[in-house]
Amino acid sequence: MLKLFISQPMKGRTDEEILKERERIISMVEASYGTIQIIDSFIKEEAPTGVNASLWYLARSIKFLSEADIAYFASGWWNARGCKIEHECAEVYGVRIIEEED
Repeated sequence: MLKLFISQPMKGRTDEEILKERERIISMVEASYGTIQIIDSFIKEEAPTGVNASLWYLARSIKFLSEADIAYFASGWWNARGCKIEHECAEVYGVRIIEEED
């Protein structure tokens, strides 16, 4: 079964907006590929104190990406620095990429 990682811009968005977009993406990918395993990369916990929070979240995200067969990049990924880094990692390490357009 294919494992799906979702990369999406999150800055300035509510958890509800993010999760709603994830559901839309999952439905679209399942329509094309059938049943897939979703990697739950939506991190709900707070970064520990004393660390660079953005880098901590990115590190966790890249760990999830390492488990993926497919990485789906939601619209606007090219404007989000974390998504751009995830995209670069997917390219370099051979994870299949799907890019959503506006």
